[in-house]
Amino acid sequence: MPRRLPLQLRLVIFAAAIGIAVGVAAALVHRSQGSATQPSPLRAQITWAAGAKPAPGLALRDQNGATVSLESLRGRVVLLTFLDSKCVRECPIEGHVLGDVFRRMKGTSAVALVVSVDPWADTPRSARTFAARAGWTGNWRWLLGSRAALAPVWRAYNIAVKRTPGDILHSTALYLIDSGGHLRAGYLFPFSAVSVAQDVQRLADGT
Repeated sequence: MPRRLPLQLRLVIFAAAIGIAVGVAAALVHRSQGSATQPSPLRAQITWAAGAKPAPGLALRDQNGATVSLESLRGRVVLLTFLDSKCVRECPIEGHVLGDVFRRMKGTSAVALVVSVDPWADTPRSARTFAARAGWTGNWRWLLGSRAALAPVWRAYNIAVKRTPGDILHSTALYLIDSGGHLRAGYLFPFSAVSVAQDVQRLADGT
């Protein structure tokens, strides 16, 4: 359990977290402008037209030691998010919502990728513990690595990460990538498990 920080420091950190969230929202909006010419059926804050925005590549080791890349997942719909397995505040809340999404995705070939935002403490064991507590099922991979390996992925997906005493501040965003490797939707937390799962199904069905 992280130690409780002084009130003044917690207020500064809270303000920084708000800035991170606003920043990632603005970046997502900027990236999406002009990308879609027709209304999207996907129910996300941000959407991209099919083929308009290739998802930035990544290749990292998962909780089982296997290397996972977006290239290797072509032909499958991918959910991509960023979490801290040692977090005891916001990440577990998102984790439980994701567990609901995963259950609703049952029957599809979609895969969920979680990129660590805590290279200082995340381990295969802590990732499995987090997943068990959140009730995750289906095909998910927790991608781990050093800060040098993870930071380029954070930047590519507009995820701000700041290490503070006793906590990791980071953006909370969920991306939906189609079977051709293109970004199709971006969700800021809190998001609806029903809406995300339905969007996954739409892309899996090719609509």
